[in-house]
Amino acid sequence: MKRTALALLASASLALPASAQTIQIDGAGATFPYPIYSKWFSEYGKAHSSIQINYQSIGSGGGIRQLTNQTVFFGASDGPMTNEQLQGAPGPILHFPTVLGGVVPVYNIPGVTAELKFSGPVLADIILGKITKWNDPALGKDNPGVNLPSTDITVVHRSDGSGTTYIFCDYLAKVSPAFKARVGVATSVNWPTGVGGKGNEGVSALVQQSPGSIGYVELIYAIQNKIAYGSVKNLDGNFVSATLDSVTEAARGAEGKMPADFRVSITNAPGKSAYPISSFTWLLFYENAKDKARAKAMVDFMKWALVDGQKYCAELGYAPLPASVVTLEMEALKKIKVQ
Repeated sequence: MKRTALALLASASLALPASAQTIQIDGAGATFPYPIYSKWFSEYGKAHSSIQINYQSIGSGGGIRQLTNQTVFFGASDGPMTNEQLQGAPGPILHFPTVLGGVVPVYNIPGVTAELKFSGPVLADIILGKITKWNDPALGKDNPGVNLPSTDITVVHRSDGSGTTYIFCDYLAKVSPAFKARVGVATSVNWPTGVGGKGNEGVSALVQQSPGSIGYVELIYAIQNKIAYGSVKNLDGNFVSATLDSVTEAARGAEGKMPADFRVSITNAPGKSAYPISSFTWLLFYENAKDKARAKAMVDFMKWALVDGQKYCAELGYAPLPASVVTLEMEALKKIKVQ
């Protein structure tokens, strides 16, 4: 009798619909959107208890690599995959913009409380090692009245493959031919000078610990860690601080010009109040993944993130997607095969 009851129980459990079972989905990639992705996965999980989404903040380069090797179900990157990377993947990969953010120059200069201003060529020359002192005349010209010290400048950059690096370099390469020729644009580059930190977290920590340093991080990391960050000269010649409005302004130029694969750059965008080091960040999915249950779960999640999830942007320092981009993405989600 007991054996029969156990057999019936086992049979009943096998007959449970797939939706009643927990689906675990693993992803990895960019540190830039990690704060909002953590929020999204947590909030979505509260309303969808059968879906558990785990995300490792390892950098865009690592996310692309793990997705290509199929050790995670989805990837995340702040720099779109190159044609070569896409061709090297075992199947077609689709890009979906999730939010907008800004990369800011952060610095630690004891005694200086003013918000510093950086023009693109000057910022590039600091990274290239051509400007080595904080009281350099080029910095003084952009910051009249600020008593800059003769302290040596220590550059802090990413040590890992990074979409934040891609965005930062994408901007500098547009405003400095010397930077474009010497460093170029990629998620991982050969830095002429400086010390490396892993992730936005690592760069933030190094800048905080190193008087005289300058680095670059996503806006929310500067805000959360209370690190000073500067305004940057945009294409219209105005020094603009990174805010939700100024990042949104940078995206306006992409409206109506968004490519079908969503791989677009909005650094150094036109607009008098556009913040010049702004970018979309993307989630990456295989168009025809083997696991259709996970594919359907992530499509459903994306539909939630593109609408309900956007309301969490402001509190975490990100700008929401333009409505026109959301409309295009909703249509593009139909390309993912879920059965």
